[in-house]
Amino acid sequence: MIGSTTLMIKAIPYIATFAGSLGFTVILTPVVERLAVRCKCIDAPDARKVHCAPTPRWGGIAIAVSVILSTVLALILFEDMRIFISSRLHEGLQGLLIGGILITILGMLDDRFNLPAKLKLLGQIAIAIIMIKFGIVITFFTVPFIGFIYLPVWFSWTISLLWIVGITNAINLMDGLDGLLAGVSAIFALLFFIVALLKGQFLIALLMMALAGASLGFLRFNFNPARIFMGDTGSLFLGLMYASLSIMGAFKVTTTAAMFIPMLILGIPIFDTSFAIFRRFMGGRPIFQPDKEHVHHQLLARGLTVRQAVIYIYALSGILGGIGLSLALIIR
Repeated sequence: MIGSTTLMIKAIPYIATFAGSLGFTVILTPVVERLAVRCKCIDAPDARKVHCAPTPRWGGIAIAVSVILSTVLALILFEDMRIFISSRLHEGLQGLLIGGILITILGMLDDRFNLPAKLKLLGQIAIAIIMIKFGIVITFFTVPFIGFIYLPVWFSWTISLLWIVGITNAINLMDGLDGLLAGVSAIFALLFFIVALLKGQFLIALLMMALAGASLGFLRFNFNPARIFMGDTGSLFLGLMYASLSIMGAFKVTTTAAMFIPMLILGIPIFDTSFAIFRRFMGGRPIFQPDKEHVHHQLLARGLTVRQAVIYIYALSGILGGIGLSLALIIR
């Protein structure tokens, strides 16, 4: 009885953060919807897109604000969570919040003014560098029977930059169907939450609960037929969060196998983006040129409805994430 009571007390910060983030998103999304309409931030249908009616963007504002607000409030209200924040994690959290705000602003500008792809990429690189300077960086690998291999600074920065920008864009490219990214994001967050708890990374677990709550709260408005899109504002924010938190979490453990956990959990966006780059390169097309050959487009081409395709990808994400979670249990 005492054990179950203690467990419940320890769970309260996570439950409160999840509920707070979900509630904030549900409250803020209709407000953001009206703001997007007023500012003419509308996603108009075209030949490459699946939706048929003009739909407001900027839903990611509600997601970003809810994640940041619920996390900050949790750290203010729950002293037990603050004691887990070392000086390194405190610096990383600062970088995470600054990067999250900056990527949200970049996404808002892109949603409203359709920034050139190269300019958007430069913005992502600049934000990634800022976060690396705050200590969100891959500094070492471990090799069986050898031990730690610390990376030279230049290589550490390079691989961290590639990971942050690459995962941010991989998540961004998933936002192609109503409810797809919001639902998959919730799956990612819950899986990473369990992995973080297993590794004793309680701040990472708290942030994952904030991401899960915001994603599910937004899904209420975004599932097919969507009344609002998260836009690049949301997809870039979510991508940056998962890229950065995986560095702060799974890449900070001392087992080489653990580095494959985020790669498995994020398997579908990583595969889809890698294949898109290869496909465009082999076809002699610009790498940044959008097309209708992503995984979700292929499922639609095979006769699935939007809802069926989305649920299918949910299932695939859950299966790959389950494999990653099993790996986390094995190397616990």
